[in-house]
Amino acid sequence: MDTNVKTKSKIDASEQFREITEKGATESKKAFATMSAASSEAADVMKNCYSTAVKGAQDYNNKFIEFTHANTNAAFDFAHRISGVKSPSEFVELATEHARQQVETLTNQTRELTALAQRVTVATAEPLKMGTTKAFGQLS
Repeated sequence: MDTNVKTKSKIDASEQFREITEKGATESKKAFATMSAASSEAADVMKNCYSTAVKGAQDYNNKFIEFTHANTNAAFDFAHRISGVKSPSEFVELATEHARQQVETLTNQTRELTALAQRVTVATAEPLKMGTTKAFGQLS
């Protein structure tokens, strides 16, 4: 083999190796950028969902405290009214009315707290599910 041919083969091999290396580096940079963007997007989604969950928990706790306050006032009102009872029939009537009102109130309060919890759960979980699916769907 001629030295000129050997030198040309070495140059061609070196050039091919350089091209392959550059292509690999370009692809790696592109993949890293995609992964970085997806991770950043997923972190933003998680941060927003966490904020929504915290706000929802605060709303739930505030509503629960409001209900506790109302129920405590109803109990004190009942105790005050019962202290003025003059007959057993009046006691039974007052106790029955109070029990009926409390069952109705507790039913409504439970319904409201359940609806609030469901709204918070959906408002937190759905964007998290959609956001992470979208963010990491970019990787495939």
